[in-house]
Amino acid sequence: MPSKRRLRWAAIPVGIAAVAALAGCSTTELHGYLPGFQDDGTPTTNHTEMVAGLWTTSWMVLLAVGVITWGLMFWAVVVYRRRRGQTGLPVQMRYNMPIEVFYTIVPLILIVGFFAFTARDQTTLETQYDDPDVEIVAYAKQWAWDFQYDGDDDDQSDAVWSMGIQAQVDSKTGDVDESQLPTLYLPVDKTVKIDLRSRDVIHSFWVIDFLYKKDMYIGHENSWSFTPTREGTYPGKCAELCGEYHSAMLFNVEVVSQAEYDAYLESLRAKGQTGPITDEYSRLDNLPGTGAPEDAEGH
Repeated sequence: MPSKRRLRWAAIPVGIAAVAALAGCSTTELHGYLPGFQDDGTPTTNHTEMVAGLWTTSWMVLLAVGVITWGLMFWAVVVYRRRRGQTGLPVQMRYNMPIEVFYTIVPLILIVGFFAFTARDQTTLETQYDDPDVEIVAYAKQWAWDFQYDGDDDDQSDAVWSMGIQAQVDSKTGDVDESQLPTLYLPVDKTVKIDLRSRDVIHSFWVIDFLYKKDMYIGHENSWSFTPTREGTYPGKCAELCGEYHSAMLFNVEVVSQAEYDAYLESLRAKGQTGPITDEYSRLDNLPGTGAPEDAEGH
């Protein structure tokens, strides 16, 4: 039987074994063990699948390159080892044109390919919604978060807000009191645009399960547009070292139904937390290691 036919028949069981192995993987395993996925297959946002795809494909390509490189290194070590009785150096070659062309072209193709796919996905991630269902302003401060839910009026007099404090840790157990963390509410399956602003130093807005983060600079606005697609509670944190209590700069994201979202905004309105968040709210009132003053509503 010709060698090509033997290879073809040998590839069939290998392919079947690979398909069977992949079929037995969980959703998390298929997405490179990244957060943001569960067994029913519903991602956390409309962009999560794309980010995970770029991640896993990159690792598969890099692993293939690694296996080939390691194999060639091992083959050279074995085949060109010094045999018993040999002395001196083996025959030296000044150059090998086919190998040099190969080593130039293949890395170039890999670099261009990685750049092209990354630029494509980044363009999608950085495209902002012009008319989102929900627009929110997230303020970062040392060391907590404030959230303003924009209204329809130009002066944002109909906006509502919540103001947070840094994570409060139980001195005995070391556990964070989740009930006191700032919480951002988002309606499921609605287009969302978050304007990101800093009051002091550079911060970074990171929702771990959403597989994306963006930096926040004082005097410069960043924005992030996406659609949350699965209800749940998702942890967030500052991903930029921003001072002594950086590790306490935590928050939660609650993705809820439209009815729950509307009810939450009404609860803020009932507390009198209306209007825009302005510069009069100083980060310095949020003392490290303490809760916000009772008369300051967490300013």
